[in-house]
Amino acid sequence: MCLLAIQYRVVPESPILVAANREEFFDRRSTSPSIQSGKPRILCPVDQRSGGTWLGVNQHGVFVGICNRRTLEPLGSNRSRGLLVKELLKAVSSRHAVDRANEEFNKYQFEACNLVIADRDNAYALHHETENEVIELNPGLNIIGARNLNDPRDERVQLANRLLTLQTLDSPVKFLAVASKVFARSPNPMARASMVVRGADYGTVSSTLIALGAKPRDAIYQHSDGPADEARYEDYSPLLRDILSRGLREAKNRVALVD
Repeated sequence: MCLLAIQYRVVPESPILVAANREEFFDRRSTSPSIQSGKPRILCPVDQRSGGTWLGVNQHGVFVGICNRRTLEPLGSNRSRGLLVKELLKAVSSRHAVDRANEEFNKYQFEACNLVIADRDNAYALHHETENEVIELNPGLNIIGARNLNDPRDERVQLANRLLTLQTLDSPVKFLAVASKVFARSPNPMARASMVVRGADYGTVSSTLIALGAKPRDAIYQHSDGPADEARYEDYSPLLRDILSRGLREAKNRVALVD
């Protein structure tokens, strides 16, 4: 499954605010977030089985996250969805990433998934099943899990929406502080939905909080290597600020060369 919330273009200094939990088999290991080699520079954790990722940011300020999509039957695949995310993180803009996603869907066969792709100018959700649906995100809070964006049938999505709208989250600090508690909400035997999923061999294996704005120095990237009700969020913000600063310098150099 997985669950991802994005508050888009509500806070002027941080138009992209993200909270996400990853669900996976416990024996499927991954690395902590790191800067990947090659260009553009990408900050993301890496799945040790496929070499892909489920969430990341590149030096152009493009965010990509993925959730598995629930279907009655598997679609069959010849390529990992995590490698799809890594490919999309090479894009220079969210629009470019959407175009690249459609190219990848035509080129390879992937299991069903939901993608969120965003930069400071545009944001999209992609539902990939037997057909593809692209939805442009409106400003505000958007949440996606195993069904459609903001799906009223998804009890976990609705719970996250209710908990994240109890107060006005009008700063990155407020959003991340509240989201860190919401996404650490432990399973409750009396509740039908919870933020942390805990099964015998499958459940929540990590949690990530991200804030992206106009200035690299204000960017935030926090990651817990385990469910957030058990593992603390570690700060990877210096790595994110480094790649965003690099991207800004390279963009300025390209403009100078053209002039």
